[in-house]
Amino acid sequence: MKFFRPRGRKGDARRLSRPPLSEAIALYEAGRYAEAEADARAVARSRPRDDKYAPLALGIAALATGAQGRHAEALATYDEALPTFGRIFGADHWQTLKLRSDRTQQLTALGRHAECEAEGTAVARIAARGAGPEMQVIAAAARNGLVFALNARGRHPEAEVLAREALAALREPDRLSLVLRLGLARSLNGQARHEEALAEAERAGELRRSLPAEECHPETGAVELAAATALLGQGHPSEARLQAAAAHDACLASFGPDHRRTVEARALLDRIDGA
Repeated sequence: MKFFRPRGRKGDARRLSRPPLSEAIALYEAGRYAEAEADARAVARSRPRDDKYAPLALGIAALATGAQGRHAEALATYDEALPTFGRIFGADHWQTLKLRSDRTQQLTALGRHAECEAEGTAVARIAARGAGPEMQVIAAAARNGLVFALNARGRHPEAEVLAREALAALREPDRLSLVLRLGLARSLNGQARHEEALAEAERAGELRRSLPAEECHPETGAVELAAATALLGQGHPSEARLQAAAAHDACLASFGPDHRRTVEARALLDRIDGA
């Protein structure tokens, strides 16, 4: 997920990006998801029906809801917002495509991987035909959703190819590079190439440390989880448990017990302890 800022001089951007959504965005980027959701939903209720900020606020509310592990409710919020996005911005506008791309994350969190794959493919195809930096970001984000869906469906070699292609297309390291590298590590773990997966997890960790903290909150615990899976696959259960416990504790504190990554970390810990 990436927030797009208004273009223009810094002073212009600062004025345009303040109310009504600046507070909700700042809360989300600080990892204060319950507050971000409440603020965004309040903005959505306060705006006129045809005001563009009403659906944008719902989009932020959906992101924050999903970050709290309430994936079904987040998906319902996306589904509520999507028709208004299409009406106000247009079906192929980058804002609408961004919402659809963000929505795929909730589909896969709910185990609806085939739908995630189909939607991610459609969004990536439309974004690839578009122009401008926003479309490039959306195409990469949609491919990331596809990588996750393919991995979840056991199609790890396909996920690896797509992750590498998407990484090669990015111009500079950013949060999308981080999540794609984590998807690549997941695909390598799925192919029992655990040494390579651990190397990718370590690269992802280095990248995370180089990025602003507000960009990395949504990936809390993900590096440790990838490393733990790789270490367990290499036959190092004690080291794997340390990483898995760190991932679980971080995810529990940031996202709560029902978030898909918290659940995955807990399952990995149970697997290690039951071995």
